[in-house]
Amino acid sequence: MTSGATIDWKPVSRRFVLVAVIEALGILAGPLFVATLPLWVDDPDVERFSWYPLALVGVVALVTLALVPRRVRAIGYCLRNDDVLLRRGILFRRQVAAPYGRLQLVDISRGPLTRLLGLSELRVVTAAASSGVTIPGLPIAEAEELRDHLIAVAESRRAGL
Repeated sequence: MTSGATIDWKPVSRRFVLVAVIEALGILAGPLFVATLPLWVDDPDVERFSWYPLALVGVVALVTLALVPRRVRAIGYCLRNDDVLLRRGILFRRQVAAPYGRLQLVDISRGPLTRLLGLSELRVVTAAASSGVTIPGLPIAEAEELRDHLIAVAESRRAGL
């Protein structure tokens, strides 16, 4: 728990970088495939420029993949006295606070890849739909412990209403 000006951010697992890289590759696969289409044409006029789209998409893909570890390091959460706080983002930073008294659902989900790596995603739903908090890349034990803690604190805060 933290109070005052200092915030003790807890990072997500470093293994989540692999999940984020595979997700990025899945998103980039379509544009990379489309960028290779001019290479399949035998027309000499098209052949001159056929590498440009692939080079452009390749540079974008490399930059995207290079930023994935930094993007994962930017994800963190903090349990404060009255709420759980989540931060994420490098260029477009976002911080979301979900008050304990407004928590309605705490959900843990695990996909096949995250299960293989021993990770999970904790999702907190509040009374306001726009202030939901999702913490990806948590080790399973930490996610379950955090879920139990959030439910216990939310129940005690709601009892006072």
